[in-house]
Amino acid sequence: MKLSANLGFLWKDLPLPDAIRAAKRAGFDAVECHFPYDVAIDEMNAALAETGLPMIGLNTWKGGESEFGLAALPGREADARSAIDQAVAYARAIGCRNIHVMAGKSGPEAEPVFRANLEHACEQAGDITILIEPINDRDVPGYHLSTLEQAADIVARVGRPNLKIMADCYHVQIMGGDLVRRLEKHLSAIGHVQFAAVPSRGRPDESELNYPFIAGALTAMGYDGWMGAEYKTNGPTEDSLGWMASLQSR
Repeated sequence: MKLSANLGFLWKDLPLPDAIRAAKRAGFDAVECHFPYDVAIDEMNAALAETGLPMIGLNTWKGGESEFGLAALPGREADARSAIDQAVAYARAIGCRNIHVMAGKSGPEAEPVFRANLEHACEQAGDITILIEPINDRDVPGYHLSTLEQAADIVARVGRPNLKIMADCYHVQIMGGDLVRRLEKHLSAIGHVQFAAVPSRGRPDESELNYPFIAGALTAMGYDGWMGAEYKTNGPTEDSLGWMASLQSR
């Protein structure tokens, strides 16, 4: 299984270009991040070229201090589309393959706004994949998108080939369990997989989930993408990486 380091959580103490270099030294196959926009394009491209790691994902800007995305907020369409356009321009400049469009906190009445903003994102992105991520309602109460099934319905209704799901095993397990069967059912709509321990969101080998088994199951069902490590460390990131060999062999 190909492993990606999510630099929103791993090596948070380092500037993003140095975190990319640390991920290379640790043996990751790719990197992803949250909000890279303060890093100059030239500096980012230099770190990616030096390491040979692809940047496979970044997020749209999340908005204000208490916000968790803009794309499903009625009345904020201009802000949401500005954030989408910013993400597309940055991703294209660094060769990034995926953009996670953050929905924000809203109810079912915001669904038409979310879908319209996703259509805009897909049109602007071209050959870049737009991702939507269901986020559990324990960590982020009120987030517009909370289940894998809801995300699959949105992907089907929008009907754009470059719209996919970012399925974080941590969130999916909390919101319904039966993880492997549900991933298999919706595999054709999944563009990226992430993971962390459940319930702590810590290092994955401290989880109620058996990630070597899950990685093997994903390979068997035909998933050929990356698994993105997005977990909270308790100390230096290097001290938390003992799980890697068991997944890389899958």
